[in-house]
Amino acid sequence: MKERIVRQGTIVNEGRRFHGTIVIEGEKIVEVSADGKDSPSATLDGEELLIIPGVIDDHVHFREPGLTDKADMESESRAAAAGGVTSYFDMPNTNPQTTTLEVLDEKFALAATKSHVNYSFFFGATNTNTHLLSQLNPHRIPGVKLFMGSSTGNMLVDSDDALKKLFSGTSLPIMAHCEDTSVINRNMSEARQKEGSDPDIRLHPLIRSAEACYESSKRAVMLARATGARLHIAHLTTARELELLSPDYPLITAEAVVGHLLFTDDDYASYGARIKVNPSVKTCDDRAALRQAVADGRIAVVGTDHAPHLLSQKQGGCCTAASGMPMIQFSLPAMLELSDQGILSQERLVEVMCHRPAELFGVTRRGYLRPGYQADIVVLRRRRWKVTPDIIESKCGWSPVEGHEYDWQVAETICNGHIVYRNGQVDRTYIGQEVSFRNE
Repeated sequence: MKERIVRQGTIVNEGRRFHGTIVIEGEKIVEVSADGKDSPSATLDGEELLIIPGVIDDHVHFREPGLTDKADMESESRAAAAGGVTSYFDMPNTNPQTTTLEVLDEKFALAATKSHVNYSFFFGATNTNTHLLSQLNPHRIPGVKLFMGSSTGNMLVDSDDALKKLFSGTSLPIMAHCEDTSVINRNMSEARQKEGSDPDIRLHPLIRSAEACYESSKRAVMLARATGARLHIAHLTTARELELLSPDYPLITAEAVVGHLLFTDDDYASYGARIKVNPSVKTCDDRAALRQAVADGRIAVVGTDHAPHLLSQKQGGCCTAASGMPMIQFSLPAMLELSDQGILSQERLVEVMCHRPAELFGVTRRGYLRPGYQADIVVLRRRRWKVTPDIIESKCGWSPVEGHEYDWQVAETICNGHIVYRNGQVDRTYIGQEVSFRNE
């Protein structure tokens, strides 16, 4: 007999909100039905419940292989499960970098023994590996990651020839980190002349500036339009970059990440390097524009850019403090808080965190609550709670939202029909599945 799981509550799915029941048998959803009741159900400890598809995070850095002092697939997939994320796509700037087919295969092999939720990996582009694009399996990976700005190692792609080959050489989505290196270098030189060798962290958004983002994003958009490539601009941060997007040209899309929707440059005074990320957190006006674009559909996807560092690595100024913050465990409660504030509807939240990532990357049978689909489901309860260090699953052991109180809490995460997280406990024996894609 297949295990049968029944969950009742307020279901938000495919633009609808209704009181209903989800029935799961084995790995699959077998029924989604409306109950016709006006009041919320009293199940799972008698609390008001919200049921949505499992979150698909299109942008994480789980640091394995090679950088496992700060994070690894096991610890960060635990954090994902605790945050209602049932599938993630990991970035290639590990050590070694995911820029060869052999390293890509090694990462899949690692995840098959360590990841508690579903997984896949971006292939990293360089100036010298475009010949490998034709050998990538389009049903196994979400796309190609392109760094069009200051980056570590050899992952900066600044050769015109390599960029043209990349944009014309793959039908996979190209997810681009867009910051102009020459603008950043000029700004850094000016800041150092005035402030010394390690400028104060509050200058970070002036060094990795709005201009740097816009100029690089504009170049990527021009290349995509010229070649017909599928471009996805990662972690868009400025109001001006939104001008580059058009609903009449769906091959070019953009992602916002949770940190840029929460923080502004005013917050550097309080949080310091804890909110130092690349691209930088920008102004209140930029944040307001991003929030509006998420709500009205100009931004397609909300991810986390989950990027753990040890707190010891987050010390110093613009040059010495590491860039990146761990957010995957708290992204869904944070976005539900924005929904409660009227910034976006719960229906739109589900669109940008579940449905659109599935559609944009061609994910097979995930991202929706539908009969026949994998039973990737999040059950949330309305309960006030505080983020404290003892509940943080990420290996780095800290979060920029420590001390914050949220009104929505992940009660249960179901991954492929298995309860991988419930009431504060992750099932560490469970291993997720490799995500498959419909890409051609």
